Amino acid sequence: MYDKKPNTYTSPDLSKMQAVVIDIKTIIYIALDADPKLARSTYLSRVGMKKL
Repeated sequence: MYDKKPNTYTSPDLSKMQAVVIDIKTIIYIALDADPKLARSTYLSRVGMKKL
């Protein structure tokens, strides 16, 4: 038999990203050179008009 190796996941370095606050409970992280307004509107359009 062969031994199954566990999956290894690496987390992104949040110090190299900027936080965009969507609402009180939701924060997304984007690249430093990305536009926060565009990221926020894109996130809201994907999620739809769910109750925030």
